[in-house]
Amino acid sequence: DGAADARPRVCLPVAHVVLPCVHPCPSVTMTDKVRCALLSVSDKSNLAELAKALHENGVKILSTGGTAKAMREAGVPVTDVSEYTQSPEVMDGRVKTLHPRVHGGILARPLEADLKQLEEIGGQPIDLVVVNLYPFEATVAKGADYATCVENIDIGGPTMVRAAAKNHQRVSIVVDPTDYASVIASLPSGPTKEARAKLAAKAFGHTAHYDTMIASWLQREVESELLTPLKYGCNPVQIPASISGIGGNPLPFDILNGKPGYINLLDALNAWQLVKEAREALGVPAAASFKHVSPAGAAVYEPLPAILEKAYEVEGKVLSPAANAYLRARQADPLCSFGDFAALSDPVDVQTAEFLKTEVSDGIIAPDYEPAALEILKGKKKGAFIILKAKADFEPPLLERREMGGARFEQRRNDAKLDAASTLAKVVSENKELPAGAARDLVLAQICIKYTQSNSVGYAQGGQMIGVGAGQQSRVDCVKLAGRKTHTWALRQHPKVLGLPFKEGVKRQDRINARVQYIEGDFTGPQFQEWQSNFTSFVEPLTDAEKKEFLQANLKDICIASDAFFPFRDNIDVASRFGVKYLVHPGGSVQDEGVTKAADEYGMVMAHSGVRLFHH
Repeated sequence: DGAADARPRVCLPVAHVVLPCVHPCPSVTMTDKVRCALLSVSDKSNLAELAKALHENGVKILSTGGTAKAMREAGVPVTDVSEYTQSPEVMDGRVKTLHPRVHGGILARPLEADLKQLEEIGGQPIDLVVVNLYPFEATVAKGADYATCVENIDIGGPTMVRAAAKNHQRVSIVVDPTDYASVIASLPSGPTKEARAKLAAKAFGHTAHYDTMIASWLQREVESELLTPLKYGCNPVQIPASISGIGGNPLPFDILNGKPGYINLLDALNAWQLVKEAREALGVPAAASFKHVSPAGAAVYEPLPAILEKAYEVEGKVLSPAANAYLRARQADPLCSFGDFAALSDPVDVQTAEFLKTEVSDGIIAPDYEPAALEILKGKKKGAFIILKAKADFEPPLLERREMGGARFEQRRNDAKLDAASTLAKVVSENKELPAGAARDLVLAQICIKYTQSNSVGYAQGGQMIGVGAGQQSRVDCVKLAGRKTHTWALRQHPKVLGLPFKEGVKRQDRINARVQYIEGDFTGPQFQEWQSNFTSFVEPLTDAEKKEFLQANLKDICIASDAFFPFRDNIDVASRFGVKYLVHPGGSVQDEGVTKAADEYGMVMAHSGVRLFHH
C-alpha cells in the first residue's frame, strides 16, 4: 500500500485510519500533539513569541499577509495560505482563507470519512487557530468614512473563529493575545479538552461582540427601523446613544409622537411592565408615574372619596377608570411627579388625555389610544410630548443582559408573578385577619417596589401608593422616607391645607408646591415671605400638635411592602408611627422571629412572601 502515492501520511486517533496528506507533515495521532496551526491576526502583540514556540515544537504554521510577514521577520518559517490552498488572494485580500482546504482542515472531525474527504480535496487537519479580527470598532471611533468602515468588516476571520470554536473537541481557537502564554505552556500536546472548551466560549463571545458592533453601526448609518438613535445617553457627554430591539427584532413599542431620550425610555419600559403586571394581578386599570427609573406613584382604579376629590382638585369632574388610575398614581407624590413619564395599562381615552394635557409630564406609554385622545396628546408641549404605543402581547426574553465597566452581566429577568394567592398565603403574625382591600394594596405595593430602585419599601391604601421610599442603603431609612411621604399625602387632606386662600391665577403646580411647603413648615425667612405671596390673606402655621391630632385620627390601616426582609424590629417600630397595620416582606432573616414579635406587639398582620424584589 502507498506505492501509488508516496506522500506522507496522517494517523487518526479514533479509528486509527492512515490517509495521505497533500502537504508534508509527520504521521501523528491528532490528539497527541499540535502539528499544524493557522495564524492570522490584526493585533500582533506577542505574536513572535508564540510563533517561535510553535516552530520549536515542530508545528507547521500557515498564515496570511501581514501576520506571515511579521513572523518571517522574527525568523520563523511560514507557509502562505495561498500556497496551501493553491489559490491566490483575490479582490485586494478580501478572499484569503475562504477555501475548503482551510475550513475542511479546521472542521474535520476525528472520523475516517472526514479525513478521507479532506485528503480528497488536498487538505490537512489544522489543530490550532489563532485569529483576532480587523479593528472595526477602532475604525469607527476614529471617525472613518462609510467605505473605510465597511472595508474593515472582517469576513474570513470570524468564519475561521466560529469554525474552530465549533470543533473545539479537536481544535484550539485563540482570539486573545493574553492566552498565548498558556498555549505555549501546553505545548507540544496543546490545550486540554477543558481548556479548548473555555477558549471556544471566549471565541464565540468575541465574534458576538464584533457582530453587535457592526450591526449597531450599520443600523445607525442606514437609519434602520430596528435601531432608534437618541440625542445622548444619561448625560450630554454620552454620545453616541441609541436603542434597538433584541436579536434583530423591532422595539417592543412604537413611537407615535416626540423624540424620547435615554432616561425617558428607561422610565417607560419599567413603568409599562409595572402597570401591565398590576392589571393582570388585580383585574382593573392600572397607572404609574415614573421619574428617574423609579415610580413616584402607582395606582389602580378605585372610586375616589369626596375628601380626595377635593385634595386632588377634581371635584365635579367625571373620570374614566383609566383617568382615575393615573390621577391617583400622580397624586401619591405630585411634587416628585412633576415632569414624569406616565404609563397606563389600558387604552388612553379622551378623559385621560384631557387630564394629562393639564399636567407637566414628558410622555406616556399605553397599549393604545383613542384617535381623539391621540390628537389631544400630540398637541401637548408644542407637539413634543412623547407618545409610545406598547405592544401589549410582547413578552421580553427570559434572559436579560447589560454591560458595565468592561463586563457583561446576564441574569434571568424577574418574572415572578405577584398575587395574593402566592405572596400572602403565609401569614406569620398572631393576627391573621387580612381584608380583601388590604390584600389588594399589599399586592400593588409589591408590584410597585419590584420596579423601584433598591432598597425600597412602599406604603399603600385604597388601591393607591401613598409613599415610595427608593434607593436607600438602610432599610429603616426607606421606611422613614416613604413614611414621611405618606404623612404628607395624608396631611394634604387636613382642613387647613384644603382651605388655603390661594390668589386667583396661581398655577396648579404652584398650589401643589405651596401645600407641601405648608405641611413641612420648615421655611427660611425669605422663603416664608415668598410663600405668603400666593395667598389673599395671612396664613397661620399648621402646628405639630394639629398634624399629630389629624394623623392619629385619620392615618390608619396602612399597608407596607418591602423588597427584602426587615432585618430588625426598628423597621416595624418606625412603620407603626405611620399607621401601618398590614405588612408583607420576603422573610428569611435570622431576625424573623424578633421582627414578627414586634408586629404582634402592635397588632399588625404580617405575611412572608418568600420573594425578594431587588431592582437595579
